[in-house]
Amino acid sequence: MPTTRLRRTLPAAPADVWAILNDPYHQARWWPRVRRIEGVDLDRFTQVLGTARGKGVRADFRILAREEEELLQWSQELKGSPFERLLDEAITTFTLTPAGDDSGSTEIAVELRQRLRGWSRLAPFLFKGAAKRQLGEALDGLADAVAPAPAGQ
Repeated sequence: MPTTRLRRTLPAAPADVWAILNDPYHQARWWPRVRRIEGVDLDRFTQVLGTARGKGVRADFRILAREEEELLQWSQELKGSPFERLLDEAITTFTLTPAGDDSGSTEIAVELRQRLRGWSRLAPFLFKGAAKRQLGEALDGLADAVAPAPAGQ
């Protein structure tokens, strides 16, 4: 079961990071390939992802855990989706902690745990590499989303 973890320090307070992380509608600003978010409910949301050919692919998610300014975890609902033939499970977890210094920054850790299905079990390194790129892009996007606007704008 490939598990990918990345950490980053973001130049914003945990409350500011949480405000963006906890609101699915913000994902179009920071999560890779998300064109828009639909069907947001207290414990569910749908990402509409853009493909290389310009088509949209829907990915449904269910919130598994939410602890304000500390933890957010979601699971991709795979049954009946295009991802079902590759994955039995995909769980993403974000953990926020105040940085250990007086900078007001936030240490964020993200983990993607995948349980592979079918032929994909033969190539876990492909999924781990793709997950590392995706999570890196997500953290870059989140850093941009929480960065203070330059003075005069």
